[in-house]
Amino acid sequence: MDQQNSVLVEHENTHEVVTEQTFHTQCPFCSMQCKLKLVEQSSGDETKYKVTGQKNPCSEGRMCIKGMYAHQHVFSKERLKYPLLKVNGEFVRISWEDALCQIKQHFTDIQKVDGNHSIAVYGSASLTNEEAYLLGKFARVALKTKYIDYNGRYCMSAAATAAKLTFGIDRGFTNSLDEIPFTECIILAGTNLAECQPTIMPYFKNAQKNGASIIVIDPRETPTTKMADLHIKLKPGKDAALANGLLKVILEEGIVDEGFIKNRVNGFDEVKEYISAIEMREIEKVTGVAGEEIRKAALMFGKAKTGMILTARGVEQQTDGTMGVRGYLNILLSTGKIGKPFCGYGAITGQSNGQGAREHGQKADQLPGYRLIENEDDRSYIAEVWGVEKDELPRKGVSAVEIFEKMDEGEITGLFLMCSNPIVSSPNAHFVKKAIKKLKFFVAVDLFISETAKLADLILPASSYLEDEGTLTNVEGRVTLREATYPCPGEVKHDWQIICEIARALGKGEYFAFSSPEEIFNELRVASRGGQSDYYGITYDRIRTTGGILWPCPDLVHTGTKRLFETRFAHEDGRAKMIIVPNHQNVPKEQPNFEYPIFLTTGRVLAHYLTGVQTRKSPSLVARNGEAFMEIHPETAMKYNLSDKALVKISSKNGSIIVRSRYTDGIRKDTVFVPFHWADTQNVNLLVSSELDPFCKMPGFKMTAVNVRPLVRNTPI
Repeated sequence: MDQQNSVLVEHENTHEVVTEQTFHTQCPFCSMQCKLKLVEQSSGDETKYKVTGQKNPCSEGRMCIKGMYAHQHVFSKERLKYPLLKVNGEFVRISWEDALCQIKQHFTDIQKVDGNHSIAVYGSASLTNEEAYLLGKFARVALKTKYIDYNGRYCMSAAATAAKLTFGIDRGFTNSLDEIPFTECIILAGTNLAECQPTIMPYFKNAQKNGASIIVIDPRETPTTKMADLHIKLKPGKDAALANGLLKVILEEGIVDEGFIKNRVNGFDEVKEYISAIEMREIEKVTGVAGEEIRKAALMFGKAKTGMILTARGVEQQTDGTMGVRGYLNILLSTGKIGKPFCGYGAITGQSNGQGAREHGQKADQLPGYRLIENEDDRSYIAEVWGVEKDELPRKGVSAVEIFEKMDEGEITGLFLMCSNPIVSSPNAHFVKKAIKKLKFFVAVDLFISETAKLADLILPASSYLEDEGTLTNVEGRVTLREATYPCPGEVKHDWQIICEIARALGKGEYFAFSSPEEIFNELRVASRGGQSDYYGITYDRIRTTGGILWPCPDLVHTGTKRLFETRFAHEDGRAKMIIVPNHQNVPKEQPNFEYPIFLTTGRVLAHYLTGVQTRKSPSLVARNGEAFMEIHPETAMKYNLSDKALVKISSKNGSIIVRSRYTDGIRKDTVFVPFHWADTQNVNLLVSSELDPFCKMPGFKMTAVNVRPLVRNTPI
């Protein structure tokens, strides 16, 4: 519980009363969901803060610099505290009553003229489970629109789709994190954990202490590759071909688990036939990786008795991301390294609730519990839980990028945006901005006036991680509880309260009569019951006692599922599905050429998170990284007459940005890297095309063909 006390402190013959309050919470950033304690000391007009990590099953008391300074954005002077309405191009403060009236009037008028589906809902993987669940219900019950999706589409959709198609179910990790230190070989594909999720690193360091070999696959050297026993520096976007090369060696060496394949896997023979026909010379050419290096990695993993493969955005944010992940899963299944102790797959979730936020209804095709909105039995069950007729539930909508396309086409004319910044996070960002400007009425819910919120007609102030209680599901699929009792400033409301109040204004209050997050969670438990992500046996009290429970947890005596697929996979026949992964399927149309000769790839830096709306409000984090930059090999820089630490212009077919160059010999000579935490003329997503993975609708953030030039004075963007 939070505590408050007064301490008498003597300073130069004066007695000063220092009031100290303690608040327990969880970090708002990555999916490790580290437990934190904030101590606030107030004396006169001065307030000081101290943050310490608290023990939990996942991060074990660790925290990184983002968590250490997260509170700074909460207390920023730029924090929104009141509803704001745009009047003659300027935002003016209005009351909550007036704000709700504005929403009721405009949304009702829009749907009367343009139909129910003319309003879209765009959510966030930073919402709690309760708020993600409620937002999905709000879209389908209060607005009756089929158009809902969320920013997790840009994060986890390729891995989620690949796992679903291969195993029949998608959970962040098939095992719990505590198995990692006892694994003999680990492949980290397209992930820079040391900067993106620093508090997970001790698991891998302990594995190395126990003799494990770690293979890291990344086009650039990073703090993560420094710990690798083998670093494979492949060309961006060529993971599918690399996975085929690894599997080819494993097949030729006969280091497959024939018994596992026979009893538990479909499709192996077809994959084997395809792989056998591929020449290693072709794989070398496609990937830019030497055959002996591919062979070394394959033997390290194939011969190990136990092994895990972890993928992240480097593999997944491609137009063939789903197939790239499936290629790695083919390796896992061929060697029988899943469903057993110290063997399995992990998709490194990027956002704080990237796992839970997609399980309960924010995705276009899903209902709570990983149910499918097109499945009649699933529709019937959720309709009964919600107290509506099954036929009243909308059908499947479209993905995030396609929502903006429908805005541009005029099919969607209203938007309710909750805690996301899509004109910075989306590909082809110029187009997204143009599409949003066409809306008749746009409501944004946020902590700050983000780059996207600036375009809104109405902004509603949201609560922060210190203030907003609720559950989140971490990287391994463990449901945790974020305690949050810090008082909201001004007229700020919690996201769940905002949703409920708008629903009441729209005449749907009976379906949203909640007075606490725990009440919402108890309905979520019922809605998920019997689904793949079954939370029914999880309660607030049980989480407080255990520190978190891994789903599925079907009843109140179940202790949670630490390891999936021990006896069967989640497909109807209980078997996993291997599939042929062609070397050249769904690769981006915009390959390097004479005009745009260089690969551009993107990613994170340690001090910032996503589009930087929160971390760029933290002085301590901005001091570490105040602007975007471009990593480039010195030889490549000399070829294009680029000086170190000089401003450069990067251009693709989609747009141009200006950033500062940074020499490094740790990146491929055909590749440059730019982080994605900055906006406006430093927004790297202005360069990325809207081309999508056909299976999961993931944009190809990690591979864009660009050119680089010195910045000339008065150069237009």
